[in-house]
Amino acid sequence: MPFAIDTCAAMHVGDRLDQQDRVGIFPHPQRSDCLLAVLADGMGGHAGGAIAAQQVVLKAKQNFAAYQPTSESTREFLQGVVDEAHVVIKLTRFTSEADPHSTAVVMVLRPGVAEWAHCGDSRLYHFRRGRLVARTRDHSLVEELIRTGRITPEAAVDHPQRNLLLSCLGAEKEPEIENGDSGALEAGDCFLLCSDGLWGLLGDEELGRLLHTLDARSAARALIDLARARGEGCGDNISMAIVKIRPV
Repeated sequence: MPFAIDTCAAMHVGDRLDQQDRVGIFPHPQRSDCLLAVLADGMGGHAGGAIAAQQVVLKAKQNFAAYQPTSESTREFLQGVVDEAHVVIKLTRFTSEADPHSTAVVMVLRPGVAEWAHCGDSRLYHFRRGRLVARTRDHSLVEELIRTGRITPEAAVDHPQRNLLLSCLGAEKEPEIENGDSGALEAGDCFLLCSDGLWGLLGDEELGRLLHTLDARSAARALIDLARARGEGCGDNISMAIVKIRPV
């Protein structure tokens, strides 16, 4: 069955003074059936965080222009994007007084399948007709505490170290990169890439419901409005990329 793709990339500064998230959705320059979605959440102060996140998006876009989906490994392409962005971010320390770091989540959609790689606590969700199929695992202290049974998911919401990452781009330690794929795509599949400014305030079920019932642009607006209301004047930067699969 042929599919149609409905996409939207959206950002909001929240209640912060500056925007350190970056997000983009890019078509392949030679193939109409292949696209790239990338999102990064920068850290290291205004200049450092923004520079780091921008490097992730630029490196992903540059590498995607040369990527050949019929002859190259998508997994190796994704690995290369994250590895190379990590090196570039580390090198910016020599030209900037900032200490730049960033998360990264990168997804390639090609005929029949979506594949992704991520590092840090920016997430990718895969929903199918509103139900959660898969979600990336955060490289954070609280995620590790939940995984090992030392705290509950409810306790993680207000944990004093909930923003502490165990892996990210730009650190001295090499980034931990995890890969995933959708399996065979179906009409009703939806992919959400987002920063913690969104997922930290909304549950999986309501994310899936809004993404299923609304088109991509309307869903992005509704998700931002809901996150802003729940932030109660203390909201973080919000960013997201939505890719919906619909029957023609």
